[in-house]
Amino acid sequence: MKFNEKEILTACSAEVLKKSNNGLLFEISTDTRTIKEGQIYLPLKGETFDGEKFIPQALEKGAVGYFTTGSEVLEGAEVVFKVENTLTAYLELARFVRRKYSPKTVAITGSSGKTTTKEMVYAVLSEKFNTQKTLSNHNNEIGLCQTILGIKEDTQALIVEMGMRGLGEIELLSKYSEPDYAIITNAGSAHLGRLGSLDNIAKAKSEIVNHLNINGVLIANDNPRLHKFTENYKGERVWFSITDVEILEQRQGYSKYLYKGQEYELNVEGGYNIENSLSAIEVALKIGMSYDEVKSGLLAYHPIEKRWEAEKIGGFSVINDSYNANPESMKASVSTFLSLYKNPVVILGNMGELGSQEEELHSEVGKFLADKISKNSALKEVKFLTVGHLAEKIGESLEKQGIFVRNFATNLDAAHYVLENIDEGSTIFLKASRSMKFEEIIEYLRENKKS
Repeated sequence: MKFNEKEILTACSAEVLKKSNNGLLFEISTDTRTIKEGQIYLPLKGETFDGEKFIPQALEKGAVGYFTTGSEVLEGAEVVFKVENTLTAYLELARFVRRKYSPKTVAITGSSGKTTTKEMVYAVLSEKFNTQKTLSNHNNEIGLCQTILGIKEDTQALIVEMGMRGLGEIELLSKYSEPDYAIITNAGSAHLGRLGSLDNIAKAKSEIVNHLNINGVLIANDNPRLHKFTENYKGERVWFSITDVEILEQRQGYSKYLYKGQEYELNVEGGYNIENSLSAIEVALKIGMSYDEVKSGLLAYHPIEKRWEAEKIGGFSVINDSYNANPESMKASVSTFLSLYKNPVVILGNMGELGSQEEELHSEVGKFLADKISKNSALKEVKFLTVGHLAEKIGESLEKQGIFVRNFATNLDAAHYVLENIDEGSTIFLKASRSMKFEEIIEYLRENKKS
């Protein structure tokens, strides 16, 4: 969006250090690497950087002005705004745009499944509305501003994904996006290391309702902690769970199920994907879409990169689900994989941000999977490869039940083992936190595959 000077002053209570005399309209840029002529530079600050140091470079590249927390007016600037905090100003500009265009705004948070749910909601709402969404996983304050400032006048629906590193962050994102609908996918053990307890995690996710439209709707996973921490929200609350679903068919790349008496389909497998889709169904129906529109939208959804991304590499089928991992998502995705694929090989890596309980939680995943395998004789031949000192704890729990396990220190060691020891025709599933960089395994297999 382009702002005039009056709108900027209205949005963020800026002080004009230098006034424009020609009625210009301004776009905002926070990055001198991509800034264009005619834009205003808004310098952000962090623990290790200070964007105000780059104001001269912004002007050299064609910026017509800038925001500052100081009082200096540099030569070449046509307009200069002084604000107390540049990030707050950025958020206030975003809120101004959200209020000006007033799209139906859906906010999404949760311990896992946020981005998948966002993509599902986008696929469904796009059947009826001009819809804008958070790009990739840009789900912090800056990503929120970029998303909202990117909407057009004809945007009818806005989907914003909200991530967090601690208490108070979802509150902030909710404050400046003012959602009409809020989705909490779940409240599990992801970020346990940062927040210290499952109660704190649920409390942090529940902050999404603090600025939720009182005439709107909260759509949340049916979790007792979420019931507790959202009880003060006076608007409508809708709870969903996989237990509300009757699965009619599941195979590789396909699910069919009944939910509240209606039949839906997805071009992806897994109970957790079905559960994610329930919030997309609920929000679409609340916004006023028809059953046929919702059903069609869900069929249009396809997984994004590193989320159940399948490809053939040499003689192997490879499924990469290593975008992120926590104990709940690892249990769910590996269980789905084992139930649907033949000749399975599972490569698991460390899960991050689990705090002092990290070893125990990794071991518990191994125990869960060992129990599942022990109850199904068809899974006795599954092979597990683990990478990293924490994933090794998963392997130890599996080995105690006589399940095949090999542990490796590096991704390349694991990839080399696959090429030398795993039979062609196997299906290989990868799951780990993003920090494990499991794409290195994929790249090594591609580069060294047998012809």
